Amino acid sequence: MPPAYPLATQMALRCGVAVMLLTAGASQAQSALPQPVVQALQETGFDAAHLSALVVPALGGAPKLAHLESRPMSPASTMKLVTTLVALEELGPTYRWTTRLLAEKPIHGSTLKGPLYLQGQGDPNFTWDAMRDMLRNLRDQGVRRLQGDLVLDRHYFRPARPDAAVPDFDESPQAYYNVIPDALLLNGSLLSLALHSDGKQTTIRTGPDLAGARVRAKIELDDSACEKWDDDLIKASAQLTDKAGLELTIAGSFPRNCKSDTQLNVLDRNDYIARFVRTYWKEIGGSWTGAVRDGVAPADAKLLVTHRSDTLATVVRLINKPSDNAMTRSVFMTLGEQRPPEARAGSSTQSGALAIRAWFARKGLSDAGLVLDNGSGLSRIERISAQQMAGLLQAGARSPWYAEFASSLPIVGTDGTMRRRLKDVVAPGRARIKTGTLRDTTAIAGYVRDPQDREWVVVAFVNADNAVRSRPVLDALIHWVASEPSAP
Repeated sequence: MPPAYPLATQMALRCGVAVMLLTAGASQAQSALPQPVVQALQETGFDAAHLSALVVPALGGAPKLAHLESRPMSPASTMKLVTTLVALEELGPTYRWTTRLLAEKPIHGSTLKGPLYLQGQGDPNFTWDAMRDMLRNLRDQGVRRLQGDLVLDRHYFRPARPDAAVPDFDESPQAYYNVIPDALLLNGSLLSLALHSDGKQTTIRTGPDLAGARVRAKIELDDSACEKWDDDLIKASAQLTDKAGLELTIAGSFPRNCKSDTQLNVLDRNDYIARFVRTYWKEIGGSWTGAVRDGVAPADAKLLVTHRSDTLATVVRLINKPSDNAMTRSVFMTLGEQRPPEARAGSSTQSGALAIRAWFARKGLSDAGLVLDNGSGLSRIERISAQQMAGLLQAGARSPWYAEFASSLPIVGTDGTMRRRLKDVVAPGRARIKTGTLRDTTAIAGYVRDPQDREWVVVAFVNADNAVRSRPVLDALIHWVASEPSAP
């Protein structure tokens, strides 16, 4: 979706170092909200004072609409645009994370004695398949017997366990969106549940296969609609039993004659990795007599296996389309750890915030009022103005990585978090919008094309109680930009 400007103009604009100050043209912007937006505000019961909005040409020029655009607002998940664009520009779209298996002692025959180190470097998408590939690679080197502990090295991020002692964000601590990553997070440490009920009972399949685990279901069937079932109605608990067993109890309510899948964050991370590795290593013909523990790989440990992650460009799509909080946090902390040692702060998160502020300064964007917490928008304190977000999106339109960035945004009415919004209203491919939702925030930010094929940056935040009810206001704004002809 390249901007609709002549090539020479695109090149001249993209070569600019600083982003045009949006305030310069604010006085020329429409002073009143467009009628469709006003009507939507009235119908949903929100005041215009709850709304901050800015519509500006993607490659610079006078705003089409500016409404309370300089006010710092809670952005919810639109904050992911900040983290992902800065990462593309600072790390490059081909950046990859590595996860490694190392050992202190050499392999003797088919036996590896002493500890085996599993060292993470923050891969946002370290999957079961990736771990299986690493174990198969180790087996292909002739190893069959592991006679030592599996040592988990998470020390790439500071602290090694950013999730430790952090209070629950909301009333759903087991939900995937609440996972706080570390540098060695295997598949989000998630327990996958596939539920299937008939008129009398519920069958539950769990994944992954974990050595010594068994499932006990306490599901009550009800007559609610299957399509309206909320996975918050299911809770899980894990209890260690005798002989290294693990009892998983799945409790809650579920509709009759229904199928659904969910994932829960309920298992101890070390135990999760230990049981997964023990199960798969046995499956491929290996034996392991040790335990799992935390530690740090010695500097002179021998490298046995390296797994390289997906590229950052792929990860950015996996973040922005479905709005993945844990993956965004990993990228945010990686930004911090990729700074020179002398430019880092006390933690990976604080260092990530410094990286983003430095990028803002280089682009000529003010960071006044900008509050960075974890870079995902899942925060009660993160703040950014519509003016700052629009400036960032203009910088994205000029970026050499514009194609990678823009393609990561949900296509209105087609995919991601916008797949059900404005369907059959805005033509496919005319708008790419990142959404954001918290209990007191609804937000949009992205790119929209008008009937003249001119591309606009569109940013809008509503901060108010029960803000989700204001989505029609933001949809009305997108539709207005997509259908309103540009001034000559």
